[in-house]
Amino acid sequence: MKIVILDAFTSNPGDLSWDAIEELGELTVYDRTTPEEVLERCTGSEIIFTNKVILNSETIEKLPELKYIGVLATGTNVVDLNFAKERGICVTNIPGYSTDSVVQHVLALMLHFSSRVSVHNDAVQQGDWVNSIDFSFTLGTLNELSGKTLGIIGLGTIGRKLARVADAMGMKIVAAHQSSMDRLELPYEVEWLPVDEVFALADFLSLNCPLTPETEKVVNAEHLKKMKSSAIVINTGRGPLVDEQALADALNNGTIAGAGLDVLSTEPPAGDNPLLSAKNCVITPHIAWASREARTRLIAIAADNLSSFLSEVPQNVVN
Repeated sequence: MKIVILDAFTSNPGDLSWDAIEELGELTVYDRTTPEEVLERCTGSEIIFTNKVILNSETIEKLPELKYIGVLATGTNVVDLNFAKERGICVTNIPGYSTDSVVQHVLALMLHFSSRVSVHNDAVQQGDWVNSIDFSFTLGTLNELSGKTLGIIGLGTIGRKLARVADAMGMKIVAAHQSSMDRLELPYEVEWLPVDEVFALADFLSLNCPLTPETEKVVNAEHLKKMKSSAIVINTGRGPLVDEQALADALNNGTIAGAGLDVLSTEPPAGDNPLLSAKNCVITPHIAWASREARTRLIAIAADNLSSFLSEVPQNVVN
C-alpha cells in the first residue's frame, strides 16, 4: 500500500519519527509540495497525508486509487470533504492534540505584556544594569495577572483549559460562546456574557473560537472601541477572527495597549500587513500548536487513525 505525506516538515522538521506510519505501508515523505507537484506525487497512492496542501475535487478526481486522506491538523478546509465522500474516500483529522501547547502559548503572551521579561533581558544584555545606579530598574509598569479579568471568546476544549489555568492564577473569567450546550458545570467560576460585554470588561481577551461567518472579524473597530485602553488582545485561534487594519489602528492610536498574535489572515503574511509594523504588537509564526509533545501526539494519532481505517473501524472521520 502506497502512502505519501505531502508536507511533513512543519509537523516533523527532523526531531521525530514517521516509523509508526511507515509500518503500515510503503511510505514516501516530502517536506513540502507545491500545487504543481501534487498530482505527480499522489498518483498511485492509496493513502495521502496533508497538512496545508490543498486536495480539491479536481485533484481527487484524478486519483482513482485514493482511499484515505489523513489531515495532519484539526482543521480540514484543505480537503473537499463532500467530493471525497462522494468518491468513497475516508477523511480524518487530528483533534485535541495541542490543547496544552496552545494554552501555554496564550499564557506566554499574557506574561510578555505583564512581566516584560524579554524587554528587561534585552536591556541587561545592552549593559543597562551594569551602568545603573540602582540595584533594580523597570522599563514600564509590571503587572500581576492575579485580579485581572480574562475574556475568552469560545469556551471549547482549549478555552476551558485556559480558563482553568487562569483561575489557578487568580484571574476573573468572563466568556462568550455561541452554543449554550457547552455551558456545562465547570470547576471554576465563569461569567457568561454577550460578546460586546466580554470585550468591555477584559484586561486580556483571548480568541479560542472556530472561524465561522459569525466569528469572522469578531475583533473589529466597533468592539475594539469598547475595550479598556490598557487591554491586550491575544489570538491563537484563526487569523480571520481579526480585522487586521482595525486592530493595527487601535494599537497605533492607543485605543488598546497591545496585541499578542500567533496567527494572521494570510500565512506567511504579506510584507504590507499592517500588524507587522503596529505598536506593541507581538507576533509569533503560528507556533502555539508546535511543541515537541504536541507534534508527537499528532503523529501518534495520525498513525492510529490510519490503522483504525485499515482495520475497518475508522475514527476521527470528518466526512
